[in-house]
Amino acid sequence: MSDYNAGNIKVLEGLDAVRLRPGMYIGTTGVKGLHHILWEIVDNSIDEASNGFATGLTVTIHADGSASVEDDGRGIPVDIHPQLGVSGVEVVFTQLHAGGKFDSSNYAHSGGLHGVGASVTNALSEWLKVEVYKNGTTYRMEFESKEVNGEVKGGIPKYSLIDTGEKTDKHGSYVRFMPDKRIFETVIFQFDTIARRLKELAFLNKGLGVKLIDERVRMGEGYRSLEYKYDGGIVDFVKYINEARNTLYDEPVRIQGERDNIIMELAFQHTDAYTENLFSYVNNIPTTEGGTHETGFKAAYTKVMNDFARRIGMLKEKDANLLGDDYREGLTAVLSVQMTNVQFEGQTKTKLGNPAARIAIEGIVTQLLADYFADQKNAAVGEAILKKGMLAAKVREAARKEKEITRAKNAIDNFNLVGKLTPCTGKKPENNELFIVEGDSAGGTCKQARARSYQAILPLRGKPLNAEKKRIDQVLANEEIRTLISALGSGIGEDFNVDNLNYHKVIILSDADVDGYHIRAILLTFFFRYMKDLINEGHVYIGLPPLYKVEKGNHVEYCYDDSALAEAKSKMGKGALVQRYKGLGEMSAEQLWETTMNPAQRSLMQVTIEDAAEAEKLVSVLMGDAADLRREYIIEHADFNKVDSFNPNK
Repeated sequence: MSDYNAGNIKVLEGLDAVRLRPGMYIGTTGVKGLHHILWEIVDNSIDEASNGFATGLTVTIHADGSASVEDDGRGIPVDIHPQLGVSGVEVVFTQLHAGGKFDSSNYAHSGGLHGVGASVTNALSEWLKVEVYKNGTTYRMEFESKEVNGEVKGGIPKYSLIDTGEKTDKHGSYVRFMPDKRIFETVIFQFDTIARRLKELAFLNKGLGVKLIDERVRMGEGYRSLEYKYDGGIVDFVKYINEARNTLYDEPVRIQGERDNIIMELAFQHTDAYTENLFSYVNNIPTTEGGTHETGFKAAYTKVMNDFARRIGMLKEKDANLLGDDYREGLTAVLSVQMTNVQFEGQTKTKLGNPAARIAIEGIVTQLLADYFADQKNAAVGEAILKKGMLAAKVREAARKEKEITRAKNAIDNFNLVGKLTPCTGKKPENNELFIVEGDSAGGTCKQARARSYQAILPLRGKPLNAEKKRIDQVLANEEIRTLISALGSGIGEDFNVDNLNYHKVIILSDADVDGYHIRAILLTFFFRYMKDLINEGHVYIGLPPLYKVEKGNHVEYCYDDSALAEAKSKMGKGALVQRYKGLGEMSAEQLWETTMNPAQRSLMQVTIEDAAEAEKLVSVLMGDAADLRREYIIEHADFNKVDSFNPNK
């Protein structure tokens, strides 16, 4: 056994640990991690704005692939740190656990505490440049990654902070950085991803001007750009989410209050939908797993609505109170909380754990919402909510009494799957895969191609129903949906339990045509509405069969898009034969296994919910009744000029 002593312990100095184990600090070195290092800089600017020190920020994706963030806040401190003997700028960008966020006298609340700081962005960049506009002058500092004693070290100062002497009327900070290609799988920033997050931040910070510029794309005499500013704040946010729906009253309800140093703002509005949508945030960070603030809101909201119903006589003395689920049917709500000493819990650290938040939010909502409904001019809003809730309660009670849903669920549990599901033999759900396949023909080929020990096949006969705007009893009446629920084994709606899932990979496999895409959209809508945790827990995938087969002699390549086809044809040269697949049914079992089902070679796209509010809006636009908004979306995003120029002889 080799000796193990103190000399074997490696001491990582400065930012070395970040480059050695970047996943510990940003989660992943994929596209999500790439954007994480941008959010660290954006969060600092947002903290300036949400604490009242900035009115705007601009994010720019530069032509060279770098990104920059500029705000009009107070500017990063430029004076010398009393303990470290270097400028505040150098401290912020080189020390892992340093910043003004730890002192509540500088920031009453901060989203930056949830992350790892600007120093991690610096550590994982090829270079980073900072300018601070303060005291009527411009300060500048630069950092770089370079090789030192055979190792690449990141975030090294090129020079100490300098006062350039350049006079300016501006105030604030400007940070520009180039992600390091040696760290990230991709260094290409995604315009749409950044735009979604900036729009969300603009909604959450009323009156904040946010601009996004993409210098990689020329448009006219300038560049592709977007600007967001919402003077209505989260009220505008609720209106935006509900744009494709019929609302029960014109203006969202908004209340705002503070208790025990916890600031809360709430806006909500009901629609004729059957599902509830509550989007919560703490210090501008989405809390997708909920937490104590949501618990406090729900308890107070239910109590206030029941009290109001009794006060106006819609609930009699002998009547039982309605459940919170009844009052929240069709609800779209945005809950934004600002607080210090945030405790995040949950697998992805997106669940608020502070007990004080529940007490504070419950108290604020109980008082202010009761006051709102006590005002006679708001009585019509309250009555609309009560009518919606009472109808939901009647449906729920009728279903309970008649055991319609129970019988349907029992029917699902005992549903005859012979001739439908071809199960796998494996008994470990974490290893098992379920392929949901379009049509019996493709289903038959998949059955022959599969690895029967861990791959199950469920062919769909016809299209399932569109689950948007359908109650659970209507969904359960559809045979294709019942078969799917039974195969998964995890229940549906409020009874859904991911722990009972029979297959940890649920793979949608459809043709690359209009019908195939429609089936994919219908299935994703069903999962989103009634099995959202299936997506949140990372179990839903889309299989990507190849579009082309290129062959010359004994050499065969499968291509998944036109660029790959062009590359394969160029590599093989003249005489290469190209076959275009119009559907899964055209492939032999061997080809289907080799290209689409073999884990060692296939391509799968995991379905995730990056922005819950934006996903909610998109599903309602694409799958709901708002034909005009759907038409607008298609016109904006579809490429009507694309010509199918495929010629197998060229």
